[in-house]
Amino acid sequence: MTAPDRPPRPRDMSEDQLGFCPQPAVRWLAPKVLISTGVQSLIASIFGSYADKRELQGSLPSEVHRFSQGTDEAGEFWFDFVADLGDGFDATFSVASLLAAESLDLPGVGPLPRGRLLVMGGDEVYPSASTRAYEDRTKGVYKAALPVARGEAPTLFALPGNHDWYDGLTSFLRVFAQQRAIGGWQTAQRRSYFAVELPRRWWLFAIDTQFDDYVDSPQLEYFRAAAEGLRPGDGVILCTPTPVWVDAGSGREPGGYDTVEFFDREVVRPHGAEIRVMLSGDKHHYARYAEDGGDRQRITAGHGGAYLTATHALPAHLRLPPPQSRVREKAAPVDFSLATRYPRRLTSERFAAGIFRLPWRNPGFWGLTGALQTAMTLAVLYGLVETLGTQRQKGFFGLVASWTPALIVAVVLLLGGTAFAKIERSHGGHTATVAGVLHALAHIGLSTAWAFVVIWLYTRVLPDGPVEDWATLVIVLVGTPVVIGLLDAELVALYLMVVSRFGINLNEVMAGQSIETHKGFLRLRIDAGGALTIHPVRLDRIGRRWSANPDGAEHEPWLLPARPLRPELIEPPVTVPRVSAPDRAR
Repeated sequence: MTAPDRPPRPRDMSEDQLGFCPQPAVRWLAPKVLISTGVQSLIASIFGSYADKRELQGSLPSEVHRFSQGTDEAGEFWFDFVADLGDGFDATFSVASLLAAESLDLPGVGPLPRGRLLVMGGDEVYPSASTRAYEDRTKGVYKAALPVARGEAPTLFALPGNHDWYDGLTSFLRVFAQQRAIGGWQTAQRRSYFAVELPRRWWLFAIDTQFDDYVDSPQLEYFRAAAEGLRPGDGVILCTPTPVWVDAGSGREPGGYDTVEFFDREVVRPHGAEIRVMLSGDKHHYARYAEDGGDRQRITAGHGGAYLTATHALPAHLRLPPPQSRVREKAAPVDFSLATRYPRRLTSERFAAGIFRLPWRNPGFWGLTGALQTAMTLAVLYGLVETLGTQRQKGFFGLVASWTPALIVAVVLLLGGTAFAKIERSHGGHTATVAGVLHALAHIGLSTAWAFVVIWLYTRVLPDGPVEDWATLVIVLVGTPVVIGLLDAELVALYLMVVSRFGINLNEVMAGQSIETHKGFLRLRIDAGGALTIHPVRLDRIGRRWSANPDGAEHEPWLLPARPLRPELIEPPVTVPRVSAPDRAR
């Protein structure tokens, strides 16, 4: 398409002008999101192995993407990594516009040119994958940030996360595996995983191991074929959908890392190459673990647009591979220590304490707790009135019938509370079970206490006659969802605040707040000497107000922020040599 044939630039932020509808941040504890995401996750978990499109991708072209000659005049090669991006428009577009800029002038390091490659490391859309969701939350947003590339178009690769998997990868493959352009970015992959040969004997492997932490046979054969190009001394950057090294290295869940160790043993090590850096998203923060006495790095960089997650409970040290690993012929264990986190520990703790604003930040959740408390209160009232009534004596079966509704609701709350506490399998066990039961009992206790208050008001305070009955009805049907529902939502907030200190529901204490600040990505450089330098970019404050830029050049963003975005580095650049220090000494 030539320049005169391009569609006109938008003149406002309407859906008609943009071609997509900017979306607010997902409210994760709202009833609609809870139900729809839960159902889709359950379906994907049950039927995913029966309709696994990775097995079918073996029939697609198995190209190894090569950029080994793509250095600039200084002999350098730049590329970017971003993950967990397709949430609210403000955060996603803020990050996308920084990635789209031809260079970033960061304090202390000077201008950093835009990457030749953009690697999206997982969860490109929220809350679940669909064609419409990708259009509104990802494709449209990134096209608006870079409508046209001036000069050579950067190439885009994407690795699916669990939210991309909820429709069995159908929408993901349509968006990212058709080799179509997304604005000024050109997609190139044919499968949900990919291998990229980079300059100076660096390689980037991105493996798709969602749901069952398993590398399927076609995928394994693809990477074995790609690895034929590896030579002794080559460095590998391994991208995974989740930072499996955190749970495994801290003694919680070794299974995910076993897959990484198996991949290393089967694909990388036989050729004398070494995985020097592991990159992942999934956890919506930045955390870098550095090898003790070495220079290998394990980095989580999932701060590309989705709600912020906590960093204050991250383990200080990891041992990889873990002692519990079941992989035969595994590598010698190595210790890693937490070098940097973003946001900082104290900031993360302060954000977690903000969960007490839950009913105000997420009114839908207030409505949910109000509905549950109303149902439980009515059930308890029925049991109490039938039990305490003096008009007729009730036998055993009468009492059972009177309390059956309350018992059913109580059982549902107990099961739900336990399941909620054990939602992360790596943080399950007896502690989570006890926390879930106590949490449910607290809700039941609140309903029971309120039912006694209603009876007291009815019998002791309200005047006799029709006013008594109508006032009680209003108290139960209006006061319960509004007042007791608010107290119940705060009870959930208190529960989350307490148990998050023990690593339980740590994700939910932040997800319920949908915090959109503290975003960023990685800008990486391979220099002429073959060293890899990682620049972790941060954006403390995102754009909140935008205006159309109809008269801008064709390569400029469609929208401009009311206040300039001010990116900085999270920490000084991290340099990783292609060959480890002991090997260099030899």
